[in-house]
Amino acid sequence: MTIDELIAAASDRLTPVERRIAEAILADPTLLAFGTVSDLAQKVGSSRPSIVRFGVKLGFQGYADMREHARRSVSAKLSRPSQRIRQQDSSLGRATAALTEAIRGLLDKIGSEQLSTLGAPMVSANHVWILSGETSRAGAHAMFSGLTMVRPNVHLITEHSSGRDLSGAAPGDAAIVFDFARYRRHTVTAARSAVDLGVHLVAITDGPLSPYAAMTETWCALDIPAIGPFDSSVPSVAIAEMLVAYVARQLQDEARSRIDRTEALWQATEIYWE
Repeated sequence: MTIDELIAAASDRLTPVERRIAEAILADPTLLAFGTVSDLAQKVGSSRPSIVRFGVKLGFQGYADMREHARRSVSAKLSRPSQRIRQQDSSLGRATAALTEAIRGLLDKIGSEQLSTLGAPMVSANHVWILSGETSRAGAHAMFSGLTMVRPNVHLITEHSSGRDLSGAAPGDAAIVFDFARYRRHTVTAARSAVDLGVHLVAITDGPLSPYAAMTETWCALDIPAIGPFDSSVPSVAIAEMLVAYVARQLQDEARSRIDRTEALWQATEIYWE
């Protein structure tokens, strides 16, 4: 059921405050789909607990569950940056709040056990292949830049050369993909090809409806806020840096030795301006 239908079904049980919340959501679904609980509470003049209770009354487990449902409902309408410009508040305050909540959610979600599950394949793999969509490229580049410093055989796959590059992938390798709705067709195809070659896929994506969730059990859903017309790159970069730090800790002496050799080569070739 859509949010509209759920509200209609519960309309006779809504309190006056909850009716105000419902009216605001019906008037502008993006308030729920892309805003924080604080944004919505401020907009309707209510409290965060009132928003949560409203979601529970509609049948959701909490605000995050309700927002995810709303996002799926409106994603087709708001998938293009030009449409987001027309329909979203791009104020600095809202962007700051959205980023803060996204990072807080990431830190709450990614504990040591989850980080180990996601990072372990990249510690032991013969080769690591990094894939990404267009809007998630910042996370992929952060992963590539950091991982190449601490271990060998790391490859950043680009669209025009993916067939040639992935032809060398084999069992014992790992691939990590960064991609969020709207999912890049080439990236989905490349990830599926890697899996077919016996590569262990790690997916950094945005939910169980992502095409990558069906390819691997090793996946993580990030909350990707919209900052103005575009999806934020901050959460994907943050988790990439966390994973690089995990791999470096696991490799220890090997990682330190590789970093020292790289630094020596940089000095010998005068890479940096003195």
